Amino acid sequence: MFNNHRYSKSVNIPNPLYQSLQGRYFVGQTETIRLGKGKHAWGSLINPFHSDIHLFVNAFTITNHSEQPFIAEIWFNAIPPGKSMISDKVTPANTALSPLPKPEVEIVFAELVEEVPKRGVNAFKRIVPPKSTLTSDEDGKFIFSPGESFIIFLVSTDNKIVESEVAFGWFEKDTRN
Repeated sequence: MFNNHRYSKSVNIPNPLYQSLQGRYFVGQTETIRLGKGKHAWGSLINPFHSDIHLFVNAFTITNHSEQPFIAEIWFNAIPPGKSMISDKVTPANTALSPLPKPEVEIVFAELVEEVPKRGVNAFKRIVPPKSTLTSDEDGKFIFSPGESFIIFLVSTDNKIVESEVAFGWFEKDTRN
């Protein structure tokens, strides 16, 4: 005879959902950024020196609105060029929480810059096809301590100005725990 009282229910959920339920998962994007005619653009996740959290990069997307491909260089802990701006297009993924959690990490970006990143490591590159969005799910495996950064540096391969956005999904874990 089957006895239901001897069994307990167990449910496995993906880590991003778990982080969202905890109020530690955030999403956001840059403004539309321009590159071309020998000038570049970039979008990044910056973990401030004073944050007391580890940044886990879960996903990123790069949208190419143009008819031309361009190169996306992924840099770890570089110093990006140009005058940077902080995006206000950031939200917790779980909007059912009250009060809403606020991220420590900032999305920072710049457009039409002439120089390339300094220091850091150009970990890998991707080609972003015309009229498309390149998506990458990293499952939180790129981890950055306070003062470190994850930068997507966009390099134009054409003489025309093109427009793009860079978006991120990430979670934050307190380093004091």
